[in-house]
Amino acid sequence: MRLSSAAFLFLFPCAPLIAGHGYVASITIDGNQYLGNTPYGGNRVLSPIRTITAVEPVKGAANPDISCGHGARNGAAVAYANPGSTVSFKWVNGFGGDQWPHFVGPLMTYMASCAPGGCVTFNSLSAKWFKIQQSGLRTDGTWAMKDLYDGFPVSVSLPPNIAPGEYLIRHEILALHSAQSIGGAEFYPSCAQLRVGGVQTGVPGSTVSLPGAYSDTDPGILFDPYGSTRDYTFPGPPLSQLVNGPPAKRVAEVDDEAAIESLEEAIDVNMDTV
Repeated sequence: MRLSSAAFLFLFPCAPLIAGHGYVASITIDGNQYLGNTPYGGNRVLSPIRTITAVEPVKGAANPDISCGHGARNGAAVAYANPGSTVSFKWVNGFGGDQWPHFVGPLMTYMASCAPGGCVTFNSLSAKWFKIQQSGLRTDGTWAMKDLYDGFPVSVSLPPNIAPGEYLIRHEILALHSAQSIGGAEFYPSCAQLRVGGVQTGVPGSTVSLPGAYSDTDPGILFDPYGSTRDYTFPGPPLSQLVNGPPAKRVAEVDDEAAIESLEEAIDVNMDTV
């Protein structure tokens, strides 16, 4: 028997709590989509997105899961990108629906090199992160998270002069609807594994650790979004100097044959799981 949404919520009153959380279902890089795995479902899809084991928010700035999400498991693949590539993150709620359930809070994006061994075996707790994007309270009074609430993906540009290599890219939702008290902020981090091509030489000037870069009493984490102040201070480090670097030279892009081979492998694995 198939239940309607209304009937499901009537029979299972805790369902809104589950729908109030979520995960990254896919990323798209310069038009190429990479599907992720659903939480609890295991690594059934050959994916560059690290699979989390729970859709609940990470609570507490010192929680080790703040790096890549609850019990995040390394992906079995890498996604191909270049300096200046556009990476889009598609967040879904706990039911897999398009609408993210919250709309109060900022979005931030970090990267970290996976050298020397590559991202498939890299431990995110060893990562040295640098921030490449942050968006918060807008001039119209809405938060950047409102775009996710409206069902849209969020897009981020890679630094135009970033050196080639494998990197984790970490996208983070920081929900502030209950952040008026210590421990009320909700962290939703998600990590994906990238292989960046090109011939650039840019490296970050400074990096941070996660956990380590945040405190539960930081003004951007312990924050009353319904108060009189409209000034918001982002937690963590400032944007890396790579963000405003020189434009990328598109001389040596990621090897097209390698990218096609990776996509074909992902398609084969996905077909096997149908």
